[in-house]
Amino acid sequence: MPVGTLVTLDLPAGSPVADLPWVITIGALGDEEEWEPVVCGPYERAHALALAQAVVADEDLMAVVEPLLPRPDAEAIRDEIALARAAADTPAGDEEDAEYETRRVRPGRPPTEAEVREGWSRIAARLTV
Repeated sequence: MPVGTLVTLDLPAGSPVADLPWVITIGALGDEEEWEPVVCGPYERAHALALAQAVVADEDLMAVVEPLLPRPDAEAIRDEIALARAAADTPAGDEEDAEYETRRVRPGRPPTEAEVREGWSRIAARLTV
């Protein structure tokens, strides 16, 4: 029976990152298939996780659920790139691997279309403040 993989950040309780919009990138799990990954979103984090779980539960697919970093201008994007580069320059250790969490989960009920649309409204409200 095929089983997919879900990869996401392991966030501490109360992390402000959880309130960001999230995207799902779904691609082939192995090397047997070769196709471009599908990126969907934005979603609220709980919706993204539930949708990703529902999609990969019975298929050999990998889903990566990660936050979007809405940045209003090129300078803010450059700042994020500088942070990413600085992080890549630090010695790799166990703490880097601990940022991601792998769990086998039973998929719950994915959100309905109406729930996803309500989530989009909440995301839009947060981004336009």
